[in-house]
Amino acid sequence: MYKRLLQKIIEQKFFKGKIIIITGARQTGKTTLSLELVKKFPKKEIRLFNCDNPTDRQELYNKDLEFLNQLIGNAKIVLVDEAQKVENIGEILKLLVDFHKKKKQIIVTGSSSVNLLDNTQEPLTGRKYVYNLFPLTLEEIFPEKNQLKMLKTLESLLVFGSYPEVVSQRSFNDKQELLQELASSYIYKDILEFQQIKSPDVLLRLLKALALQIGSQVSYSELANTIGIDKKTVEKYIDLLEKSFVIFRLSPYTKNKRREIFKLKKIYFYDLGVRNAIINNFNFFENRNDIGDLWENFIIAERIRYRAYHKIYANQYFWRTYDGKEVDLVEEKSGKLEGYEFTWNLKKAKKKSSPITWLDYPKSSWQIITSRDLNGFVI
Repeated sequence: MYKRLLQKIIEQKFFKGKIIIITGARQTGKTTLSLELVKKFPKKEIRLFNCDNPTDRQELYNKDLEFLNQLIGNAKIVLVDEAQKVENIGEILKLLVDFHKKKKQIIVTGSSSVNLLDNTQEPLTGRKYVYNLFPLTLEEIFPEKNQLKMLKTLESLLVFGSYPEVVSQRSFNDKQELLQELASSYIYKDILEFQQIKSPDVLLRLLKALALQIGSQVSYSELANTIGIDKKTVEKYIDLLEKSFVIFRLSPYTKNKRREIFKLKKIYFYDLGVRNAIINNFNFFENRNDIGDLWENFIIAERIRYRAYHKIYANQYFWRTYDGKEVDLVEEKSGKLEGYEFTWNLKKAKKKSSPITWLDYPKSSWQIITSRDLNGFVI
């Protein structure tokens, strides 16, 4: 059991008259977290609906307020797990929160924002707190902040990722077996199930192409030609993968200067174990040629989680010019531009210097982040 950073944040929002929605990819621990959140309440005060169960779905579907109130009775906590499977869930939740306000706390989990958040956006405007639960962070895996232990485990995290069940496995073979099961379809099951994608093989080929291009700028047109589909389908699938928390995109930072590229985005994976399972490469570093890409993906994803859980608000980009000068991550916050270069090789890191043209921006900074620079950045 890992203590999740979101738990304390969410507990502070209990009984404020709003629904708490926890989203995130499958297997990140949403159900476990929600059960931990209500653990201190007596069982008789908790009403749980598991919407993977058709019976629970049917109990909620298209019911009026009187029926719903009889359904939850005197429960103070109403927990709806995998709520995206209930067709009119937004209207149901609106009825409950408007009637009970601060008297009851409604908690909702869902594996896909494309189904859950889209379907609740209008009915629950001003009535919800939304939290994304990511795979485990370094702070959650190493709550004692033992940096030596952390450094020894980094290679495994870059190869096998940080899904809770994967991290808890004792052997590398068990980790690999579990990841292959996840990556076969389970982790993006909602896309196939709810979006009625007719060619799952196309989605898998797209994922493989994206997995081989982490750290590089991605052309949708080239992807379309490689996979044999049209560009609009590529854009649609990438959008669905992002809304299902499998991948995320970084846009280029630009002030419309002629030398900067502004059309192509970079695409990364929220979890490297899933990425490596897609291309079936669980080799350790001595047998890999993508270590730099793995480190860049890992540390950017870790930084996104760190900012989310510590309420550090920033716009995020990458920066690159036509002549190849590059900054891996740009954070724009409080009128400042903070640039970061991610380097796994410590010897190369000592020789690197900031791109001169990057520092031409007013209030800009630049910093190299290696495995020895985690404190203060993701911890």
